[in-house]
Amino acid sequence: MKRLLVCLLLVTAAQLAHAQYYKTDTTSRKGFDASRLIVGGSLGLSFGDYTNINVSPTVGYRISQMFAAGIAINAQYGSERWRFSNGETSQRNQYSIFGGGVWGRVYPLDFLFIHIQPEANHVSLKSTYYDTDPKTVIKDSYGVPSLLMGGGYTQPMGGRAAFSIMALYDVLQDDRSPYQKGLILRIGASIGM
Repeated sequence: MKRLLVCLLLVTAAQLAHAQYYKTDTTSRKGFDASRLIVGGSLGLSFGDYTNINVSPTVGYRISQMFAAGIAINAQYGSERWRFSNGETSQRNQYSIFGGGVWGRVYPLDFLFIHIQPEANHVSLKSTYYDTDPKTVIKDSYGVPSLLMGGGYTQPMGGRAAFSIMALYDVLQDDRSPYQKGLILRIGASIGM
């Protein structure tokens, strides 16, 4: 724990030192400024008895040095498999999620941000039960709201590109939410235009 705290303090100190040299264009421009456009997102892959493929692109605009906002698309495919003690599959759930929403960020420091993202997702679920003869297949389709809140860290990678990591939590906790009772960790990249 002490090592983690020391590493966090060192990263913070390095960022604060870097921030002293960070220069922004203080001239006010009227209208749309393409250099403030943000394009990015995240990808997620996991395979095995729990498989998830996640593609979440985002587009936004850096309104000021402290604020950014935009839209996000959420597209996921997943599969969960439960097994009998002999290793054979007892149940398998397959789902697809498609939706999105808007997001907003506040940057209290150049490298730290607070993130809020209301979402509306459509979930299609297919459950197959192998413990019946013949096997039973149940399909369901529904919409579900989510309100993701959390924070993150961003690190410039030269030019207008940046790497970010964030931790989010669905504060609504709808019974059918794709983000149930867990912390959502996202790693992504963004490119300013």
